[in-house]
Amino acid sequence: MKTIGLLGGMSWESTATYYRLLNEGVKDALGGLHSAKVLLHSVDFDEIATMQREGAWDAAGDLLGKAAAGLEAAGADMTLICTNTMHLVEGAIRAHTGIPLLHIADATAEAAREKGFQKLALLGTSFTMEQDFYRGRIADRFSIEVITPDAADRQIVHDIIYDELCQGDIRDTSRAAYLRIIDSLHGQGAEAIILGCTEIGLLIKDDHTDVPLLDTTAIHCAAAVKAALA
Repeated sequence: MKTIGLLGGMSWESTATYYRLLNEGVKDALGGLHSAKVLLHSVDFDEIATMQREGAWDAAGDLLGKAAAGLEAAGADMTLICTNTMHLVEGAIRAHTGIPLLHIADATAEAAREKGFQKLALLGTSFTMEQDFYRGRIADRFSIEVITPDAADRQIVHDIIYDELCQGDIRDTSRAAYLRIIDSLHGQGAEAIILGCTEIGLLIKDDHTDVPLLDTTAIHCAAAVKAALA
């Protein structure tokens, strides 16, 4: 079994889900007392969030790249960035290490392609929804169309992530707002919704909507378990 290196803490709420799902996945695959081999570097998310707000992506990439190098030195065989947004600096992280980085958008697009989806809607932080590093990657590499909410709804999605979900605050009113946005995107032809922030799965579950959901946290973990056991 390979050792999985996690760049976590962004936020710790979803990183805890990563740890649980990785261990559950290995246990399901191997049975008995088996669990995942995991190394975790958990950052102070406030530092990262400040860099995001200030557009200091080079500094963020250097910080996470050095953290990834530490995971490699400690024995990690692969790296997972436990957040969608910070895949914006995946190039800097790769530059610091020689081990594979399992990209969350690639894993998500593979899962979408297996289900035959050709048009997806993306929910996430404003950085993820509005910049091209994520939806452009899916379109270019997998020939899948990705749409996003309008500007007002993008702001609602973003604010709920940072003001509530990253702090473990789960509100029914926010769930209702997300479900309204999901219905609108489905009405625009989206066959499934990418929960493109690792915290959104804390708020929206499959039984909340008839629209298919692609929970990036669960998909990322499943892909990591598969790679670790290959």
